[in-house]
Amino acid sequence: MEEIQHRTVEANGLNIHIAEKGQGPIILFLHGFPELWYSWRHQIHALASLGYRAVAPDLRGYGDTDAPADGTSYTSLHVVGDIIGVLDAIGADRVFVVGHDWGAVMAWYLCLYRPDRVKALVNMSVPFSPRNPMRKPLASLRALLGDDYYICRFQEPGVIEAEFAEIGVDRVLKHFLTYRNPAPLLLPKGNAFGDDPATPIVLPSWLSEEEVHYYTTKYQKTGFTGGLNYYRSLDRYVPYT
Repeated sequence: MEEIQHRTVEANGLNIHIAEKGQGPIILFLHGFPELWYSWRHQIHALASLGYRAVAPDLRGYGDTDAPADGTSYTSLHVVGDIIGVLDAIGADRVFVVGHDWGAVMAWYLCLYRPDRVKALVNMSVPFSPRNPMRKPLASLRALLGDDYYICRFQEPGVIEAEFAEIGVDRVLKHFLTYRNPAPLLLPKGNAFGDDPATPIVLPSWLSEEEVHYYTTKYQKTGFTGGLNYYRSLDRYVPYT
């Protein structure tokens, strides 16, 4: 099987890592948190075999892409600007877009800000949420789900990062990547995932230790702050929508 190719492109003032394979119409894959381009590895191979060019970047703040230190530079305008820069760098005019989680959020905003660059859209996990003129997003989430709701717990810089460091990168990633509870995700202080840290996490059949290790090595290098900054920018999106 032909290997997935990797390179870095300059886009919107950043060095952005992309993974790509195949020839033909371009499908752009946008990942979520806490993920990487790697979440799309199976789809990249499958779509390339069907005659498409599959392209998956590490988004701003993730993996081998630059992570600006300024936490205010993770708004939808910044990330959509990155995406447009990637499309320009790879010579793409209009593309099919597939998004999951934060990738879905940014795909919605890509369609909103630059519909001229999108042929079609498939999004998973996150429906489009128009702004509420009466209340900002974080206030709405706190009122509905409380302070322990994971998005609310992510807000104060450094706090959840310290908790994740104590739990361990590998264990944190296993929790997120295998989370299957339909209830809202709560992360109580002192025991974020509510389990015995000495008890091994059993992986599902579709995720191997080797695959988790890929994520772990990247997050051990970069930390979680880049991805968390997306959550910390939620209220900054309001003026743009």
